[in-house]
Amino acid sequence: MAEPDRRHHHDFAETYTGLLAQGLDRETDLATLQVYLQKISDDDLMTILLPRLAAEEVDNFLDLIGLTLRRHLTGEEYHRLFLRGAPEGSRQA
Repeated sequence: MAEPDRRHHHDFAETYTGLLAQGLDRETDLATLQVYLQKISDDDLMTILLPRLAAEEVDNFLDLIGLTLRRHLTGEEYHRLFLRGAPEGSRQA
């Protein structure tokens, strides 16, 4: 059976072999952030973590993500890269 066409992928976290650290230099910080973000979005991890978050933690995550997307992506980039075919009008960030 053929692999389904997936909208999202996390290749960087699967292939990165460099240092994971914070505060050493910007390149390492960005690579570490990319790996952390990709790993935290794992379905199995989310199944365990999400129910344990307090409402304030959920709000903080969503506020930070929304602010970051609005600050750094154009509307076209947001729809093409983040929503990836989500129904029109579903933008909550």
